[in-house]
Amino acid sequence: MREIIKLTSTGKTKAGKPTGTFRTTTKNKRKSPEKRKFKHYDARAYNKETGKCGMHVIFEETKLS
Repeated sequence: MREIIKLTSTGKTKAGKPTGTFRTTTKNKRKSPEKRKFKHYDARAYNKETGKCGMHVIFEETKLS
């Protein structure tokens, strides 16, 4: 009953646009029907504090098309 899900980054580029980075994983929809959120590294996300790209951001579950 494990289904493949897509996790999309919430990080933004220097221009303020979404990075488009995603990961895929599996989850058991019976045991965890709610949407998942994980914190992972996104190499394209812009960090305003350091002025560099690459930081840990939240990846949220989205529809796998």
